[in-house]
Amino acid sequence: MTSLIILAAGEKSAEVTNWAGRVGWVVGLGIFVAFVYWLMRQGWKWRGSLQSDLPELPGMPEAPGEARLTLSGRYHGSTTAGQWLDRIVAHGLGTRSRVELTLTDAGIEVVRPGATDFFIPAEALREARLDKGIAGKVLAEGGLLIVTWAHGEKLLDSGFRSDRAAEHTAWVEAITHMNHASTTEGTAR
Repeated sequence: MTSLIILAAGEKSAEVTNWAGRVGWVVGLGIFVAFVYWLMRQGWKWRGSLQSDLPELPGMPEAPGEARLTLSGRYHGSTTAGQWLDRIVAHGLGTRSRVELTLTDAGIEVVRPGATDFFIPAEALREARLDKGIAGKVLAEGGLLIVTWAHGEKLLDSGFRSDRAAEHTAWVEAITHMNHASTTEGTAR
C-alpha cells in the first residue's frame, strides 16, 4: 500500500501553460505592432514633406454668397488629378472626415468637423464627375463625387460621398455649368 502512495506521489501532471513563454510572445507581438504603426506614421509624414511645395489651403471668404447646393456626407481624400492612388496628405488633405459642402457663386466651402476646413474658389474648379474610387476608397460605379480643382501649380481630385447619393448628379451639373460659364466669359473678353 505504501508503494502505491509513493508511486501516486511521484507522478505529476505536466505543466499546462508556460506563462513565461506566453508573456514573451505577447510582449514581442506588441513591440512588432508598435514598430509597424511607427513605420506607417513615418511614411505618412515623409509623404507630407514631399508635398510641402503645395501652398496653404484657401480660407473661407467673408461673403461667399447664397448657397446654390448643399451636401452632407464624407470626405474621402484628395489625390493628384488623374492619379487616383497618389494621395495628397499635406495640409490635412489626406484626413478622412465627415463633410458639409456648400456650393456658392464664389466656390465650394468644405467644412470638416475634426479636420481642417478649406475653400475651393470658383475659378479653381475644373470639372466634376462621378467615379468609383479614390486612394483608399472604392465603391460601386458612380459612388463618389470627384471634384477636380487647381491648387497652386497642381491639379487635385477631391472625393466626396453624399449621405444621399442621388445628389451627386446635381453637383456634377452645377459645377460643369459654373466651369462652362467661367470659360465662356474668359473667351468672350
